[in-house]
Amino acid sequence: MINLVDGKKLSEEILLNIKEKIENFNKEKRRPTLVVITVGDDPASKVYVRNKQKACEKCKINFINEIFDESVSRKEVSEKIKELNENENVDGIILQLPVPKDICGVEQEISVRKDVDGFNIYNLGNALYGNKNEKKLEPCTPLGIMYMLEKYNIELKGKHVVIIGRSNIVGKPLIGMLLNKDATVTSCNSHTVNIKEITSSADILITAIGKAKLVNSSYISDKTDVIIDVGINRDETGKICGDVDFEDITKSWENSTKQKYITPVPGGVGPMTVASLIKNVVMCYEKNKKI
Repeated sequence: MINLVDGKKLSEEILLNIKEKIENFNKEKRRPTLVVITVGDDPASKVYVRNKQKACEKCKINFINEIFDESVSRKEVSEKIKELNENENVDGIILQLPVPKDICGVEQEISVRKDVDGFNIYNLGNALYGNKNEKKLEPCTPLGIMYMLEKYNIELKGKHVVIIGRSNIVGKPLIGMLLNKDATVTSCNSHTVNIKEITSSADILITAIGKAKLVNSSYISDKTDVIIDVGINRDETGKICGDVDFEDITKSWENSTKQKYITPVPGGVGPMTVASLIKNVVMCYEKNKKI
């Protein structure tokens, strides 16, 4: 039986719970506050920022977008981050990527206490080495994936999880988070030799490579029961799709007697990334306000 892992539904439940939680903060002097710093006029960034703003508005979180022209200097962005770090009324700070080359890396100046994207080197390290039972800021996409696996009762202990993609914000931190759940993890990338032999041995396959419909049924075996697709791409017709050839994979599963799980694109990991961000903002607020 094929089961869709519905990230949209899960994210709506999370946001509703957060809204109710924040409404109980009414005795506080202010609501949680998220500031997003945007540099330039990237169309995709505008969509992502708008999605974050909508989620904040839904949960009654204050949302501020600090917009800079592409000509802004690294020093100016750095000064803005410093100002926000010191502002007690700001709980979370994001530098919306991508940014111009000479500004790359300035996100590391965001305070570890306000790094709601979980991109600071300290927070990334904590995802790998930190106490697995401790509440901590973790990158939003891996956090969303872990939540999905938990809510669908997908066992990780002793399972072989193969990740295609090794980015600092998805693939690498996800390795640590899965290891903390006692999974066996293999990381693949564009230089991996005989990649299909490795992916075919996966109980759970996670793709985060940014190549439309690359992963088809030739990448899996009947052993593969779960596929999590992180990719957001456009196919030859301009339609949004993932890294996984959804139709080919589900067709290959039609006669399987096992429970199979797959995320759709859109409506899978994407909404969970935003919901995880909002969870991180509230966590920072609670620590800041000592609730």
